[in-house]
Amino acid sequence: MVFWYGHGVGGWGWFAMSAGVILFWALTIAVLVLLVRALRRPQDHRHLPAPPSAEDILRERPARGEIDEDDYRRRLNTLHAGPPRT
Repeated sequence: MVFWYGHGVGGWGWFAMSAGVILFWALTIAVLVLLVRALRRPQDHRHLPAPPSAEDILRERPARGEIDEDDYRRRLNTLHAGPPRT
């Protein structure tokens, strides 16, 4: 029952064994390469950049011409004063 085609492996048997070995090693090497690349990758890309602060946003508005200098100073003083007390 082990040797269906006599006492040796036929042509399709050799082909299947060869293809199986090639696929096994290709998958093994691919997994190792991906694992090494994942471990050696710098971790900086996982951190999102900090959102701009309220002062940064306010500082950009006069530069774009949205508000004048008096309005800028009034808003900056309000920002530094903190939330109103109730």
